[in-house]
Amino acid sequence: MSGETRFRRGSMTGRFDRYILAQLMMLFGFFALVLVLVYWVNRAVVLFDQLIANGQSAVVFLEFTLLSLPKVIFVVLPVAAFAGTLYAINRLLSESELVVVQATGFSPYRLARPILMFGVIVFALSSILAHVLVPISSARLAERTAEISENMTARLLSEGRFLHPVDGVTFYIREITPVGALRDIFLMDSRTKERTITYTAREALLLRGESAPSLVMIDGTAQVFDTTTRRLSVTRFDDFAFDLDGLVDSPGASRSDPANLPTAMLLAASPATQKLTKTSKARLVAEAHERFSDSLNGLVAPFLGFAALLIGGFSRFGIWRQIIGAIFALIVVQMLTQMGQGEVRGSADLWPLAYIGPLFGFACAMLLLLLAARPDLLRRRRRVRP
Repeated sequence: MSGETRFRRGSMTGRFDRYILAQLMMLFGFFALVLVLVYWVNRAVVLFDQLIANGQSAVVFLEFTLLSLPKVIFVVLPVAAFAGTLYAINRLLSESELVVVQATGFSPYRLARPILMFGVIVFALSSILAHVLVPISSARLAERTAEISENMTARLLSEGRFLHPVDGVTFYIREITPVGALRDIFLMDSRTKERTITYTAREALLLRGESAPSLVMIDGTAQVFDTTTRRLSVTRFDDFAFDLDGLVDSPGASRSDPANLPTAMLLAASPATQKLTKTSKARLVAEAHERFSDSLNGLVAPFLGFAALLIGGFSRFGIWRQIIGAIFALIVVQMLTQMGQGEVRGSADLWPLAYIGPLFGFACAMLLLLLAARPDLLRRRRRVRP
C-alpha cells in the first residue's frame, strides 16, 4: 500500500469518526435536554408546593430548582447517551450507511471506536457532575434549606398577631422584649382529631435544638380537651418545652448528608466524618464508589447499545428485536449495579462489587462485537441445532 493510499484511507477513517461522533453528540444533546426537562418539571412541581406554601418568593423557588439541576442531569446522562446511540445507529443501519462502510473493510471493532470516544466524553461529563458539581450543589441546597428553616421559625416571632404556621396550630405573642423573651404566649395545637391542647404561659424563650428549635414556656397552663369524651383537663407547669419540629415544612437534606461531601473524604471515611454524618464507614465508602460506578455506566450504556444493534446487521424489517434486547441488557446492568452497591453499603471491604454492573455491560458488549465480527458462529450454531 502506497503512502498516498494510506493517507487517503486515514483521512477517510478520520472523517468517518468525526461524522459518527457528531451524529451521536447531536442526538445525545437532544435526548438529554428532553429528559432533563421532564425530570426538572417533576422536581419543580414538588418544590413549588413546598416553598410557595411556606410563603417563599419565586426567586427562592428558582434558586432551589437550579441547585437541584446538576443531580437531575447526572441521572439522565447515561439514559440520554444510550437513547442517542440507539437512534443514531438505527438510522445509519436503515439508510445502509454502516453496511457500505463495512463493505470497505471496517470491522465491528473499528466501527466501535467513535462510540467509545463518545462514551469517554459522557463518562467525563458524568464524573465532573458526580465528584464536583452534585456535591457542591447538594451542600449549598442543604445550607439554603437550613437558612429558610430558620427564617420560617423567625416568622413565628411576630407581636400581636394570630399566626397559623401549619394547619391546626395557632400561635400568639403579645410582646417581645429587647432581650428576646416572649411575653403572654398562646399556643393551640389541634392537629390530632382526638384531642386539642391549648398552652398559655406568662413568658417563653425560643431555644435552638439539634433538629428544630424548642419553645420553652414558663409559668403557664396546658388545657387538654378530649373530643371523644368531651372532657377538659387543666395542668399547671413551671416550665414546659414544646418542640417546634413539624411546624415548619421545609424541604431539603441535612448538611451532614454523605451525598454533600467530597469523594476523597468519603473514601477516607475517617472517624470524624462518620461522626459528622452519623453513619457507618461502609455507607461512606459505598457513596464514593457509587459515584464512580454510575459514571462508568455513561461509558458502558452507548457501547452496549451499539454492539446490540450491530449484531443485527441490515434488515428491511427493522431491528426492533435488537433494540428491545439492548434495553433489556441495560436494565440488567442497572440492576446489577444497584445490587452491588447495596452489598458495599453492608461492608466496605466489598467495594469491588460496586462495579459489577459496568463490568457485566462491557463484557456483554465485547461478546456481541465478537458475534458481529464472526457471524459464521451464529450460522454454525443454527445449522447444528436439531
